[in-house]
Parts: sequence; structure tokens; C-alpha cells
Amino acid sequence: MHIEVTGQGRPLVMLHGWGMHGGIWGDMLGRLADDFEVHSVDLPGHGASELQGVFALDDFVAQLDAHFGQTATVLGWSLGGIIAQHWAARSPHKVGRLILMASTPCFTEREGWQFGMAAETLQQFATELEKNHAATLRRFLALQVRGSEHERELLTTLRGALFSRGEPDLAALRGGLDILRDADLRASASAVTQPTLIIAGQRDKLTPPEASYYLAQVMPHAQVVEIAGAAHAPFLSHAETVVQLIKKFLHE
Repeated sequence: MHIEVTGQGRPLVMLHGWGMHGGIWGDMLGRLADDFEVHSVDLPGHGASELQGVFALDDFVAQLDAHFGQTATVLGWSLGGIIAQHWAARSPHKVGRLILMASTPCFTEREGWQFGMAAETLQQFATELEKNHAATLRRFLALQVRGSEHERELLTTLRGALFSRGEPDLAALRGGLDILRDADLRASASAVTQPTLIIAGQRDKLTPPEASYYLAQVMPHAQVVEIAGAAHAPFLSHAETVVQLIKKFLHE
């Protein structure tokens, strides 16, 4: 598992979203490294990390547990946020604080949960992935920035970063979609007792703000900040705001 470490201070582990890699954080990485020891993770099969076995939620959390010997703050964006939630509930001795960005306990819409993507839409992504994974990833990027301020510029940035560390492993992409389809962490959300900052994009079409407010209601020590004009990638569209929110939260 490839992890880039920059800065000094308390450890901050950063987990990216589906199909991306640790290089997606851009300038925010350096800004946070001014105050913290930042560990930017490439998920298995993404960036410079190899995929060994299957891309599964429990397996990846076990790898994180094995790698990090001390308590850390964990920041997860999108799919990375689902992984971060699961890690926090399973290993509270390793996750001291939690930051969830454009995340959700349940990515797919289902009975009793209307704040997710329609199962048919996600299945269409899975079908298209087998035909042309590069085109499918680019389409997913377009959904991430839809409605955001500076939408065109953001899409250009994301597309430029997408394959900058090589193409992700197709099996890892399949596994990531399986997690997005199957994971439902609502039952374990109340077990996440760590101080938690939840950053939501007002215009997010993939993980709508309602999902963030749900998490804040069931997690005992969580707070939500909704960023006006942001969609699914607030760390790119509103980088300065996000950096200041994170630093304030971690220095409390």
C-alpha cells in the first residue's frame, strides 16, 4: 500500500474517493502539512498501490490497522469516507478524530433511505465499466462537479489528475463499486463516538447534504458544515474554506 508522508505533527490520514488516488488533494495537502504529519493513501489498486486479493471494506481496514501503529485523525472523501467510518467504528483506538467530506453511511438508495444514488444508475456504471472503464470514470467525474461553482474548471482539474499516477486496477474499480452498492453503515454509525467534522457540499448530487445531517444526528459527537456553492469535491472548489475548517477542528 503506497502512502506518501509529508509534514510534522499529529498524524492525519487522508483517504480518497472511487477511481482516484492520493494525488487528488492538490494544494490542500501542502497546506495541511504545515500543521500535521499528513499520510496520503493510495487505495489498493489505485495510484502506486498494488491490489492483492480483493478490494473489500474489511480487508482494507485491516491493512490500515496493520500499517498505523498510533492513533490518527482520519479524513475520508466519498468512498474514502465510507472506509473511514467503518475504520472508526471497528478500531476506535486507532481513529482519534474523524473528518468526513461529501460522505454518506449508505451510497445507494434503498428502502428507508432516499439520500442515495438509484441502484439502477449504479448498476449502469458497473455495466459500462466493463465496456470502457476510462469513459466511465470520466462520466463519474462529471457527476461529482455538477452544479458546483467553477464547474468547468473543476472538471478540467479532476480529469487532469485522474490518470496522472496511471490507470486504476479494473478489479479495484469493480470492488469499489461493490462497496458503494452494498455498504450500509447506518446501524454502526452510533458507535462512532470520536469527535467528527462532517463537510457537505450544498449542491452535491452524489452524497446529498441530507446524508451528512443524518450522520450528525446519530453520531454522538459530530458536527456538520455545509458549504454553499460546493458539490461533491469541496476541497477543490472551496479549498481555502475546507483547509480552515479542518485546522480549526483539529486545533480545538
